[in-house]
Amino acid sequence: MAPRRIVSLVPSLTEALFALGVGTRVVGRTRYCTQPPRAVGRIPKVGGTKKLDVERILDLEPDLVVAVVEENPREEVEALAEAGVPVFLGAPETVAGAVEMLRDLASRVEAPLADAMLGPLERVLGRLDGASGPALRVFVPIWKGPYMSVGSDTYVHDALRVCGGENVCSGARRYPEVTLEEVEAARPEVVLLPDEPYPFSAEDLAEFYALDVPAARGDRIHLVDGKLLTWYGPRMAGSLTQLAALLRAP
Repeated sequence: MAPRRIVSLVPSLTEALFALGVGTRVVGRTRYCTQPPRAVGRIPKVGGTKKLDVERILDLEPDLVVAVVEENPREEVEALAEAGVPVFLGAPETVAGAVEMLRDLASRVEAPLADAMLGPLERVLGRLDGASGPALRVFVPIWKGPYMSVGSDTYVHDALRVCGGENVCSGARRYPEVTLEEVEAARPEVVLLPDEPYPFSAEDLAEFYALDVPAARGDRIHLVDGKLLTWYGPRMAGSLTQLAALLRAP
């Protein structure tokens, strides 16, 4: 039987549940689950993605909790499972893995709009992942003070690869700390400054344009919506298309 009372602990998957046509079954969400804005406003909050109110979740009597390894604390997710709540636990580290996870979620909730949401994404992924051409070296910081970036075992790394980029922090541990001197040595041809999790803004542009790197000389330092890089769900087809436009060689 399809679940009728779903608590989503992942912002991008909350949005996906609505796109899959089962948004009316969502009875709980985190405070970071803000999409689609008008629809989620009526849904009770159960804490943040990293600090969940387990008792509040149990009070909602869910017959499915949606979580992912990357965003939700293991101990609290395990506490829900031990309390007898069915848990859908995703762990995507690649774009293809995210698509597979979305297919699995659609099947789990018996989504009526699975093909409508996932069909365009699968077509875009097939087109991009089969494209040829030189890969541009790209640097993506996700934090400042200290600067941190993404290693090769992350979804962001694979999204860059699919869209024609070569992550300059490839081979590093999951979220390596880097200095601006190390960024200069890596000689990125593109720099993407996302607005989440750290809110990079126009104030940060000067620091990167001052670096002696091809990205600065070629005017390829871009402020971007962080959701382009980290959200998997209905916006993935558009996100990958936009990223490819920024990363493909001119």
